[in-house]
Amino acid sequence: MTRLPVALSGAAERDIDEAVAYYVGEGAYAAAHRLVDELEAAVGLISRHPEAGSPRYAQELGLPGLRYWLLAGYPYLVFYFEHGDRVEVWRVLHAERDIPEWLRT
Repeated sequence: MTRLPVALSGAAERDIDEAVAYYVGEGAYAAAHRLVDELEAAVGLISRHPEAGSPRYAQELGLPGLRYWLLAGYPYLVFYFEHGDRVEVWRVLHAERDIPEWLRT
């Protein structure tokens, strides 16, 4: 099975740091570790099957190729683009946010 390399944008790295910091700040260390595990699992799936994510926001935002994947057990969406030879994780956002607004920034 072919795996595409995955790169995180700077914004995605900040999003992940903020999400983990939230759980750690709440004293939910196990939840923070599970979040990281779920992110790693999602990135693995995306690298093997980049077409698996939903293209829902691509048309709404005028961003062809944008897809997202919902993390299992967490309200976070992993937004990414497939660039033929690699996948770029663009943002990792809480599902309760105004997603179109956050993606425009």
